This record gives sequence, C-alpha cells and structure tokens, in this order.
Amino acid sequence: MSNLFPPNSFTRQDESEDEIFFQEPRKVVHIDEPAIEAVRDLYREFLPPRGRILDLMSSWRSHLPEDADFEEVVGLGMNAVEMEDNPQLDRFLIHNLNLEPSLPFEDASFDGVVCTVSVQYLVRAVEVFTEVGRILRPDCPFLVTFSNRCFPTKAVRLWCYSDDAQHDQIVRAYATGSDKFVEIESLDRSPSGPDARDPVFAVKCIRGM
Repeated sequence: MSNLFPPNSFTRQDESEDEIFFQEPRKVVHIDEPAIEAVRDLYREFLPPRGRILDLMSSWRSHLPEDADFEEVVGLGMNAVEMEDNPQLDRFLIHNLNLEPSLPFEDASFDGVVCTVSVQYLVRAVEVFTEVGRILRPDCPFLVTFSNRCFPTKAVRLWCYSDDAQHDQIVRAYATGSDKFVEIESLDRSPSGPDARDPVFAVKCIRGM
C-alpha cells in the first residue's frame, strides 16, 4: 500500500487503540434519512436476492433494504452492544480490521459485501479489499458507500485532506490495488429535494472469475 499513496496517508489524529474509541455504543445514524433511503435503494439494486451478505464494519443499523430476503446477513464490527441491536443481522463477529485485515471466513463464501460510510477508518484498506475479494463468490459485488461525514480523529489523514471527488478516487485505488475486481464503477446516488442534506457516493466493485 505504501507504493500507492504518499507517506503518512494512513496515520490518524487519534492513534489510540480502536477498541477504546468504539467501546461505547453510538446508536445514532451518520447520514440523514434521504441518504439512508438512497443507500437502501443502491443495495436493493445490486445485492443478489437470497444471497449471503457480509456487513463490513457493521453497527446497530445496516441500511439494507427491509424487504430483502437474504439467506443470511453477517455483521463484522467493533461493538457487540450495537450489533446485538441490529435487527437485520443474523449473527455477528467482533473484529478489528486495522489490527487484523484478514477476514475469518472461507474463500468464496459470500454473495455480496457492503461497507456503509466507514471506509475512511481503514488503515490497511488495500489488504481489507483483497480479503473481501477472496471471500466473495465470482461475479459478486462489494458495495462501498460514503458521504461527507466522519469521526475526523479516527479517519485516516488521506481521507481528511481530500474532497468528495478525491474520496471516490481513493476507494477506487483501494479496489484496483487489491487486484481482485474486474469491474470498478463510481456512482453518485445523492438524493435531491428540500430535506436532502447528505450526499451519497458509492464504488461498486465486482469480483472477477
């Protein structure tokens, strides 16, 4: 990863252990309702029906379509209290991707992976994207959604000093650097209307055969 990005790109203002920062449950949503609905619509469009889905960096809400009939939704995150309160998770695991980017799942064991407004916190992002490619079945999607909000003390320096267009380029670079995806597409799903404040951007990554 060091060859892809400038030095210190993945340092953070707060370098204390992530377990300390995430030990207190934060049962709030980080984007507004029109943006949440835009994320749901995106996931409804691209996640395979009745598929096995991994919610990467999960919390108390997954923003998956409520009418979806997935075989299983697995959450992987940092706070058990939050994930226990997530009605869309069938089960969950506590896992710190910044310490251990390897995912505790078998090869080609998921039909879709989502990462919702959390990619900015990854300090070993290309390694995580590589692992996502490993656990995805061929021709299946990894959907990374993001907005313009974050916890700035825990977001990596590269993200904090970039704008929306650069954030898209960063996520695309993570996917390209993993060498696992044959299709990498940028999407702007920002809602419109008087109540819409938060933009919604996504990078759709399709696992190769």
